Amino acid sequence: MNTNSKTKTEITFDDFKTEVLNDYKLAVTSRECSLLGRREVLTGKAKFGIFGDGKEIPQIAWAKAFKNGDFRSGYYRDQTFMMAIGELTIEQFFAGLYADTDLSNEPMSAGRQMGGHFTTHSLDKNGEWKNLTEQKNSSADISPTAGQMPRLLGLAQASKIYREVDGIDTTKFSKEGNEIAWGTIGNASTSEGLFFETINAAGVLQVPMVISIWDDQYGISVHARHQTTKENISEILKGFQRNEKEKGYEIFRVDGWNYPELIDTYQRAAKISRKEHIPVMIHVQELTQPQGHSTSGSHERYKNQERLKWEAEYDCNAQMRLWMIANNIATDEELTALERSIKKTVREGKKAAWAAIINPIIAERKEALVLLENLATSSTNSAFITKLKNELEGFNEPLRKNILSATRKALRYVVSETSPEKIALQNWITNYFEIIQPKYSSHLHSQSEQSALNQTEILPTYDPLAEEVDGRVVLRENFDAIFSNYPEALIFGEDAGYIGDVNQGLEGLQEKHGALRVADTGIREATIIGQGIGMAMRGLRPIAEIQYLDYIMYALQIMSDDLATVQYRTKGRQKAPLIVRTRGHRLEGIWHSGSQMGGILNLIRGIHLLVPRNMTKAAGFYNTLLDSDEPALVIECLNGYRLKEKLPNNIGEFKTPIGVVETIREGNDITLVSYGSTLRLVEKAAKELVQVGIDAEIIDVQSLLPFDINHDIVKSISKTNRVMIIDEDVSGGGSAYILNEILNKQNAFQYLDSSPKTLTSKQHRPAYGTDGDYFSKPSTEDIFEAVYDVMNESNPSNYPKLR
Repeated sequence: MNTNSKTKTEITFDDFKTEVLNDYKLAVTSRECSLLGRREVLTGKAKFGIFGDGKEIPQIAWAKAFKNGDFRSGYYRDQTFMMAIGELTIEQFFAGLYADTDLSNEPMSAGRQMGGHFTTHSLDKNGEWKNLTEQKNSSADISPTAGQMPRLLGLAQASKIYREVDGIDTTKFSKEGNEIAWGTIGNASTSEGLFFETINAAGVLQVPMVISIWDDQYGISVHARHQTTKENISEILKGFQRNEKEKGYEIFRVDGWNYPELIDTYQRAAKISRKEHIPVMIHVQELTQPQGHSTSGSHERYKNQERLKWEAEYDCNAQMRLWMIANNIATDEELTALERSIKKTVREGKKAAWAAIINPIIAERKEALVLLENLATSSTNSAFITKLKNELEGFNEPLRKNILSATRKALRYVVSETSPEKIALQNWITNYFEIIQPKYSSHLHSQSEQSALNQTEILPTYDPLAEEVDGRVVLRENFDAIFSNYPEALIFGEDAGYIGDVNQGLEGLQEKHGALRVADTGIREATIIGQGIGMAMRGLRPIAEIQYLDYIMYALQIMSDDLATVQYRTKGRQKAPLIVRTRGHRLEGIWHSGSQMGGILNLIRGIHLLVPRNMTKAAGFYNTLLDSDEPALVIECLNGYRLKEKLPNNIGEFKTPIGVVETIREGNDITLVSYGSTLRLVEKAAKELVQVGIDAEIIDVQSLLPFDINHDIVKSISKTNRVMIIDEDVSGGGSAYILNEILNKQNAFQYLDSSPKTLTSKQHRPAYGTDGDYFSKPSTEDIFEAVYDVMNESNPSNYPKLR
């Protein structure tokens, strides 16, 4: 169903007429999908609908300028564009609306995202890169407004890197950096900070990015006068317009109902951006939204009659229809017949999509009904089981929820009975979960051979007289090896370039490897992460530096909603193996306390969270991650850069395993679990505890996500029979997560002779200064006394109460 503009400088009128008619056919098809899709939601077949009606014609014009290798980073109204580039059929549109879990039916997300969220497959079924230069690409959408913007920046910057950095294998990813990253956003969402941050960054970086702003004057029910100064986003952004002396944007305005002008505008925008590598903004004005924002309500509630009358007249499809008739491209009768035919085709596609999703479920229900019938025949509670069976049979269009609910409830009625029929039902339910659950849960992480968990540990090795150096030197030498061995690797962040980062872990590397590979950025954490996501999606290996862990809060929404969900929301058909580098732990002051671990842990599932205790461990993590295909957040210890470590002789080669704990001190009386800088205090306390006869075992977590995949902590507890988690996060944060993993997943409770304990920071943020740290976070004395109290409770005669 794609549309292709003729490339010849001269075409016949018949060729022109055919192309225009094909475009109109596509526009009407998309509109009919929207109209019928809304009906499917309101009648209960689908849960929610948000559609692209009113934007059909500008999206067709955009598609004509979109080339193989280009990338889209859009929002949830770009269905016509996806149809125009041949990546969305009628059946697939409705499969998305119905949440079909079969990726072959619903290639956008296998039912994991609501309709209107589009993607293309960058990876094959084995997680290997396809040739992105031979296809039209769409990065996977997310719902948060303006959340697509930071990623757009990175998709565009990748073209700049591919064009200007030598030595990268571009075979599958770029043709001389000629690819454009195309973004779309609604006019109301331009009020978001992410939009302004991205617009500014793209202007600074001068990357080939074309952003379309679909302007229908409303954000749900809120008019533009409440959204935008002067009610006009391109008007207030005129300062970004480039001129003869200053770099900036090329800015276009065009009416969204004007078919020929739209085509001309998009062709000009593409030519400028593709050739000159500059950002372009297209403000598409005077658009309509015929069905309102979504199926949640009606736009008649907030639009007056004058506006509704205008929208009916200036609907882009209606205006194109009038233009075609006026220019003798088609008659009213011909277009009416075409529209009638399209309605029928869309209805048939809808029926086919519904049959594809419901027929397998009906077959599954049939199996369950037989099992319930057999169970009822053999049970003394036949009447109750038969009632469940009849209720399940009564659903005209059953859900899998209905099937499992009935079969699981039936087991309650035979809990005290023994029969082959009961065993058959139990086995069926277990098997059903094994088959069906992955349809909703798989691919939170990579399932390819390049998974981080498949990487083998390589220990650092040392010369007999290995030099002791500052920890930062270990990092610097390792990063130097990375940039020498991986041409596609690059790092960027605030102060990361010219001065070699605030702690000198990148000292001298910009001069050696170039300003594009070791780069400074502005103070804009969200788009630093966005740069990394976009470039990683295009085959580069970016390391995005957030200067301090506290500042991750600015970028947490992008990490949580976008980066963490890439593999999951595409069911393994896209990836963004971005490494996020930051530093934290044991800092001083409210805004530099560096321990928001509870929040981070619970918001970035899908990203590995690594907490190395020193720089050698950190360097090993970077080496591991660069041989894997997954994203990670690595938190270096801020107070460890000047501490001495031996310099390994296999720099760039050693690997720290992910998800594996390390026992750094053997002991028999209690297991102490911690990570990062706090471990140094734990080690000091353990030495002091020996003086009172307490022999503590110390375990370095190293990796919080994933956590102790070999269950080594429970093995330690089975020996010591006691456990304490020491964490500088607040209570209920990281310590609660670790304790849950140990007790509920490793089943350590059976080995405990004393209550498991946590020792955390106070509820407030740390006050400034050394004393502020001492009275806010666990100290060596706190650790000593907490462990001693555990032993006192167990054996008060040997360990009299301290205070």
